[in-house]
Amino acid sequence: MSTSTRKNRALDPERIYDLLLGARTAAVCTLHFKDGRVLRGALVFNQFKGTGRIINIDEESSVDFAVDELRDIKL
Repeated sequence: MSTSTRKNRALDPERIYDLLLGARTAAVCTLHFKDGRVLRGALVFNQFKGTGRIINIDEESSVDFAVDELRDIKL
């Protein structure tokens, strides 16, 4: 299959912003990063700075991210 016929799996930045704004009220969301990481947890998002933090209380971890690092978001 050529690269021109493959579906681009990354969402456009506007769609990612919309999903992040909606995910702020979700109990748990899953973030898929462009570098292959997949993180699950509660979301804190600052729409004005384009940054956020995903917090996993079970693993006692949190990761800061920028919107341009994200490939996809699942609620």
